[in-house]
Amino acid sequence: MLRKVWNTAKKHIDLCAFALITGIAVIDLLRYAALGMLQPLLYMVVTELILVSFAFAAWKGKLPILMLPVGLAVGWLGTWTNYLETTLFHIGFFLQAGVAILWALGGIVLALRHIKQAAPRWWVFLALPLVLTAGCMVVCKVSYDAARTADRAGQTVWAVPQIYEQECEHPGIVEHISYETKAYATDERTVEKQACVYLPYGYDPEKQYNILYLMHGTGDNEDYWLLTHPENKTMLDQMIEQQVIEPLIVVTPTFYVEDDCKDGLDPLTYSFAKELRNDLMPAVEAQYSTYAETCDDAGFAASREHRAFAGLSRGAVTTNHSAVCQALDYFAWFGTFSGSRTTADEFRAAIQSDEFAQLPIKYLYACGGSYDFALPGQIEDYNNLLAVEPRLQSGVNTTFAVYPLRHHSADNWHVALYNFLQKVFVE
Repeated sequence: MLRKVWNTAKKHIDLCAFALITGIAVIDLLRYAALGMLQPLLYMVVTELILVSFAFAAWKGKLPILMLPVGLAVGWLGTWTNYLETTLFHIGFFLQAGVAILWALGGIVLALRHIKQAAPRWWVFLALPLVLTAGCMVVCKVSYDAARTADRAGQTVWAVPQIYEQECEHPGIVEHISYETKAYATDERTVEKQACVYLPYGYDPEKQYNILYLMHGTGDNEDYWLLTHPENKTMLDQMIEQQVIEPLIVVTPTFYVEDDCKDGLDPLTYSFAKELRNDLMPAVEAQYSTYAETCDDAGFAASREHRAFAGLSRGAVTTNHSAVCQALDYFAWFGTFSGSRTTADEFRAAIQSDEFAQLPIKYLYACGGSYDFALPGQIEDYNNLLAVEPRLQSGVNTTFAVYPLRHHSADNWHVALYNFLQKVFVE
């Protein structure tokens, strides 16, 4: 009986492996379709189609060894699209990688024992996945190169044009500002913190400037946007130099407070609102010239349409929790890059409260990479927000952009900042 099962398995192992990989692909695509956003679904369709076409070639061409590099590549993709602590939406990639590698190893054993050999004219079956992969690579390369060589600004999901990554003749400067605040998430002890402040070339304290507060993600600090990744500062300089955007002040703070909340950072994404309102904004806008006539509630509220807040990853979560939900009276422009973690009920309770319900939201720019582990949850939260918030209308004052082939990385957020800067403080 066991020999019969073994002989049957040897005959159909390729078919079974192909069926498993295809079945997982179908399930994953159905889950993506349920998110209700076409662009990320199309990117995932292409990804799964390439994988399934290689599996088909391995099955029909009797080339299981082909699935070893494919399985390793898909496993690598799984590490991009999943975050083991919080997000396993793309666990299907790990399952497909496991099936592919076991299939390949099984095929190698059977080949060494001369039980199975490649099919005649196996290269015919391999042609489809190779042509499909090459075609996608050509499309991506052409699109990427077109974006990189563009001679003018514009919204793009592919890359920042090279002209905005070259040192310009008149760069701005980055200063550090120290301010006193409290550990609002814990014992409210007094602490000293720092933030970076970008001042455009020719900054004039007699003029008024729009101001953007820009938050980093988990594990970074106030230096992230402008010093750790100076390409963002160079891009700012060039966009101002070439009059793509108006000169503005950019403040990059940190949500971290000494060693607080080491076992769970979520409280800091909420408590930062008190630091922002009570300490950071008064310190910054008392020293630098913004549209706030006074550094108090009345002054900040009156100048809210000249103030933006954005962040990446946990900084995007902080944008929602502290700026959108707790400081909508001070801010009118928002950007969330690769993060959300805010329910519709949480949004509704905060921004539709008596205090905030009548305040206009000028723009919300949300974005993420097509292979970003935060993308599915971010899409779900975004769609839920649009369903409950009539002030936001897709294509009018809000956008969700998906960047092809990008994951949870600095390159992703560099493009995000480039696009966001062209959306804020624009009537």
